[in-house]
Amino acid sequence: MPRHTLTEPVVAWSDGADHPDRPLVVLLHGRGADEHSILGLAAHLPREASYAAVRAPIGEGGGHAWFDNRGIGRPVPESLAETVAWFEAWLDAVAPTGRKVVLVGFSGGAAFAGGVLLTAPERLTGAAILHGTLPFEDAGVDVAPGRLAGSHVFVAQGDADHVIPRELLDRTWSWLAEDSAATVVSRREAGGHQLSTQTTDDLKGWLDELL
Repeated sequence: MPRHTLTEPVVAWSDGADHPDRPLVVLLHGRGADEHSILGLAAHLPREASYAAVRAPIGEGGGHAWFDNRGIGRPVPESLAETVAWFEAWLDAVAPTGRKVVLVGFSGGAAFAGGVLLTAPERLTGAAILHGTLPFEDAGVDVAPGRLAGSHVFVAQGDADHVIPRELLDRTWSWLAEDSAATVVSRREAGGHQLSTQTTDDLKGWLDELL
């Protein structure tokens, strides 16, 4: 049985509309926020892409969430599978096979981006995991060694991040670097649970090369 009634995605485009001839970068906001909280990031990223900020499908308080969880960074497997399938259906409609697609997720959006990547790595050109954790096997995803061979991942973390459990941040960092087989660009800084100007600049450079 579905855990939630998932309606058509609400999407904000950085230029007011999609540009199907360009690569697609999908911006995924944090838990309890909405698409407008992350759309402004597009102004600092390469102009050659089309940017879509998608609203998470589950209402939570005054904002939205990507999945039900059992604690911060720990998705309920059935919920994550349901919302990943919902997202993939939208993605298939706006980005047919052959169009480059990169996910950029912050916090809860980073965990969701990781869930999409681990479910169907061949569907994405790359994913940025910003100040968040990957979901692991207790979330129902495949994290076998080599799972992301051929994938490109940008990961950024703050040493003073007290929002995401440290053990999940550390496991994400080490699994990507040692076990994933992805091509990984990593950035660790002294700050907390927010994007710095330097991380945004590094993300732009990563996207420039990838796209």
